[in-house]
Amino acid sequence: LIFIHHSSGENWLADGHGGLGRALDRNNYFASDTNYGWGPDGIGDRTDIVNWPEWFTGPESGKYLKALYGERGQNAPYTRTLADPGGENRIVLFKSCCPNSSLEGRPGDPPARGEGLTVSNAKAIYRELLAYFGTRPDKLFVVITAPPLQDGTHAANARAFNTWLVRDWLAGYPGKNVAVFD
Repeated sequence: LIFIHHSSGENWLADGHGGLGRALDRNNYFASDTNYGWGPDGIGDRTDIVNWPEWFTGPESGKYLKALYGERGQNAPYTRTLADPGGENRIVLFKSCCPNSSLEGRPGDPPARGEGLTVSNAKAIYRELLAYFGTRPDKLFVVITAPPLQDGTHAANARAFNTWLVRDWLAGYPGKNVAVFD
């Protein structure tokens, strides 16, 4: 299992905070993770919603995915007692950090490619990712919704987007290799 994250993901994994790493270990998952500065071209620095196409579908995605699927390192402090089972990572958890909950637009905006962090652009990006995920039925992709912000300015948009991911994003998707954790 590989987890793409930044600081809130690190806190979730850490034994002294959320304990996800320890829970994964107890349940026989050999967990690895990325973080700031990780990977070719420092791709680990770029985990905003608008960066996911670079990871999964962009012109250099083959290079990034090869590194991601082969990653064995531990870039956050969490318990990992299992021996490396070898082979590629078969489960990919990925999340954007909390600033990605500052989505502009309106809660009900439909998917439409554009610029920046908007409800429409975020929905369109996630729809595009499904095309790649559909080519990899050997992998399980788990999208983890972005955590909330203390500033509630765009809270309704963030909640609407996360609800869309949970309820609508996978409607009509024929595969069984994509899930959402909210």
